[in-house]
Amino acid sequence: MTQIVRRGAFVGAWLALVTFAGSACGYALAGHGSFLPAYIKSIGVTEFVNNTSVFNLETLLSRKVRSELIGRGKYKIVASPDSVDALLTVQIISSTLTPTSFDQFQVATVYAISFTAKVEFRDLHDNRVLWDNPAMVFRESYEAKSGRNALDPAAFFGQDANALERMSDEVARQLVSSILDAF
Repeated sequence: MTQIVRRGAFVGAWLALVTFAGSACGYALAGHGSFLPAYIKSIGVTEFVNNTSVFNLETLLSRKVRSELIGRGKYKIVASPDSVDALLTVQIISSTLTPTSFDQFQVATVYAISFTAKVEFRDLHDNRVLWDNPAMVFRESYEAKSGRNALDPAAFFGQDANALERMSDEVARQLVSSILDAF
């Protein structure tokens, strides 16, 4: 009888271990892995194209995306499309600034800022698109500084460079996660 109990305990423990090990397979923290082809070691991130009136937006976003990719630590990131395994190109198509909240005097207190961009991530070895989004939208809300009521994104960011800096950090995180986690 004792032998049957021990055998049952052993089988139960073994089944629990197998179940635990099987359930743990395939799980990873989002944003820390990548399922890109193994031969991709270097990524070119060219200067983004800016079709908006927001000054220097392309420079700031290009720099932030490069930094975000470097922070992932797996790839060599360069600003040139030469001698790389994959290439990220981004064209900022439009920007809008919309007041979303007003005070008692009907002065805007909160703005919703959005950018639309055409994004393509291309494998240069096989000359195929690995990931793209022809109309990727980034949105953020920001409180307006007192006395400001402008609907032009360039004027808004000219008055609040910190808003552009905060938004560009989020854009970089979102864009890089979309590309690397899409696989």
